[in-house]
Amino acid sequence: MFRIKRDPAKLLGRAVARSTRPFGAATEGTLLMTKIDLKKHLKHLYKPSAKEVTAVDVPNMNFLMIDGRGNPNASKQYAEAIEALYGLAYALKFKIKKGEMGIDYGVMPLEGLWWADDMSQFNVNNKEVWNWTMMIMQPEYVTAKLVAEAMSEVGKKKKLTALGKTRFESYGEGSAAQIMHVGPYADEGPTIAKLHEFITRLGRQACGKHHEIYLGDPRKTAPAKLQTVIRQPCK
Repeated sequence: MFRIKRDPAKLLGRAVARSTRPFGAATEGTLLMTKIDLKKHLKHLYKPSAKEVTAVDVPNMNFLMIDGRGNPNASKQYAEAIEALYGLAYALKFKIKKGEMGIDYGVMPLEGLWWADDMSQFNVNNKEVWNWTMMIMQPEYVTAKLVAEAMSEVGKKKKLTALGKTRFESYGEGSAAQIMHVGPYADEGPTIAKLHEFITRLGRQACGKHHEIYLGDPRKTAPAKLQTVIRQPCK
């Protein structure tokens, strides 16, 4: 059944409001720390079912983004983009945690938008023609000003080749279908087919870019246990 989930913007707003309650004891003059679990409060976007395709309405959210092209398994450009995104994302996390806001949140997972100039050529056997945008979602209290400051600070401390290619931008998909894929990235084919079959059965059409959200670290997680959200906007 095509199920529309609750409004994530409202959920996140409630989560922030609830999380402003201080935790632990604080003495006079002590900064009260706010702890926020973004993935928990956006669970319907970042933890879908692995058994069935579900529908979501994906709102505009802010992301750190870097664009590129080519086979991600063999591309130095891709590796540099990931390094820069995480370097900046963690710099922002600690900047906000130690600043006046005193908010402690977990860095969100890596996400990827994938497509080809000619979508008839978009397949696993022709990765050299793939275009990609790798990105990490940022909470609403991360501003363009903070991003600019963090980029400057990171640039002085680390040599991140792709840092200057990073942009801070709002991105939303509206109506979309998604499912959790559990297993190696190379085995996503049947899961993706299931997703597109679901969209077709509803009389709808896929649109926009193929979207993946990587919840596991392939360096630390066995391939069979990797979790990847597969999402496809539709109209």
